[in-house]
Amino acid sequence: MTSAAPAKTEYEAVIGLETHCQLNTETKIFSSESTKFDPDNPNTNVSPICLGYPGVLPVLNEKVLEYAVKACLAINCQVAPYSKFDRKQYFYPDLPKNYQISQFDLPIGEHGWIEIEIADKPKAEPIRKKIGITRLHMEEDAGKLNHGGSDRLDGSTYSLVDFNRAGVPLVEIVSEPDLRSGKEAAEYAQELRRIMLYLGISDGKMQEGSLRCDVNISVRPVGQKEFGTKVEIKNMNSFSAIQKAIDYEIERQIEAIENEEPIYQETRLWDEGSQRTKSMRLKEGSSDYRYFPEPDLPPIEVSSEQLATWKAELPELPVTKRHRYQTDYGLSAYDTRILTDDRALAEYFEAAISTVVDAKQVANWLIGDIAAYLKNNNLKISEIALKPEILAELVGLIAKGTISGKIAKEILPELLTKGGSAKELVEKKGLIQISDTGEIEKIIDEVLASHPDELEKFRNGKTKLRGFFVGQVMKKTGGKADPKLTNQLLGKKLQG
Repeated sequence: MTSAAPAKTEYEAVIGLETHCQLNTETKIFSSESTKFDPDNPNTNVSPICLGYPGVLPVLNEKVLEYAVKACLAINCQVAPYSKFDRKQYFYPDLPKNYQISQFDLPIGEHGWIEIEIADKPKAEPIRKKIGITRLHMEEDAGKLNHGGSDRLDGSTYSLVDFNRAGVPLVEIVSEPDLRSGKEAAEYAQELRRIMLYLGISDGKMQEGSLRCDVNISVRPVGQKEFGTKVEIKNMNSFSAIQKAIDYEIERQIEAIENEEPIYQETRLWDEGSQRTKSMRLKEGSSDYRYFPEPDLPPIEVSSEQLATWKAELPELPVTKRHRYQTDYGLSAYDTRILTDDRALAEYFEAAISTVVDAKQVANWLIGDIAAYLKNNNLKISEIALKPEILAELVGLIAKGTISGKIAKEILPELLTKGGSAKELVEKKGLIQISDTGEIEKIIDEVLASHPDELEKFRNGKTKLRGFFVGQVMKKTGGKADPKLTNQLLGKKLQG
């Protein structure tokens, strides 16, 4: 008797993200140089403070503290009434002081969470999931190494260092290991970016390094409580790269476990060209950094009064808008995700529906024709001439039967580029919809009389010709006949 094959082991990934978000203050965290992104002019936004000259003293930029606290509040962290800075020791050419001023045991925020939405397909009902936030802390950025000759087969031949980024303010947001797939991790990173953009505290430009994510990932058999060996992945400059790097690494680690090969605690890089992760170095532990309190900066105290002031200044955040749009306006999860992805678009939508009842129709225009126009012309919603109240006017004209949806589409390009009143444009072009029953009946009679062969074929069972007759009426009226009324009257005539 043949014994049954052993059941195949199922694995799950355990993923956490460390997200570095650059704060868009005008000056650096501890000095007065500009934070402007300027790769063409290296080592120009520098001073003795960010270059670590002997005897210089840092002074905390108060705007950095404000932005960090607002970020904490937005991701539901507990804001520490008392926190401090620490020195993180490591030696690398882009770190001129040979230590980084960061926060260690007393960060500005801890124990938060954000909600993400995961949908299998674009218009499918998403699954909502809370992802825990371990901590948020402030720190300064390091400089940037530019490796010359990196396109050579034998690697770089020299490196140059640009200290313009040294001292640029960052908040690092560390998630709990609550993520289980590349898709979840990419959505988490996008939601964090969304929140920072809503707050107005970061530009979130991954291509400029304003938002950088490092992934910690391990795999384990489903049901096992203990974590596997953790690997860190760096060098992911898009949300797509985050998802692909994680999915690749999950498969790599599962294959190594099944082949009884060791998995090392190391830092790996994502290689976009080969679509794989590559080993960079063994991972340091926190003890290797030899943290100790920063002696040149005093502790930070945030009063309850100051905290209340900053909390009152927070905007409505994306997750709250998504829930409200579904509850108050009956919009689908798909619609709300698109409308709330950009704060300016959400504000445009809300301004438009403040003067019109049909929020769904406003959403349809924004998600459909207007979104396509913005994409094709590489524009933002703030850069079009069509004002929210005019979009509301356009939707209102359709609802009243003054114009058809087809006519609205015809005049939309002019409204988008030149602005003005939708109603005045319709009147000027003579596009007001024909809704007079007698007039439409007369036109239908003329169409049927001029197409006797088609009429006979229809009455002999070729019912698809009904669309032909509707088209002829529309052609005769220049598209101005009320489509709904036309169909009703035509149906009666064809049955006669």
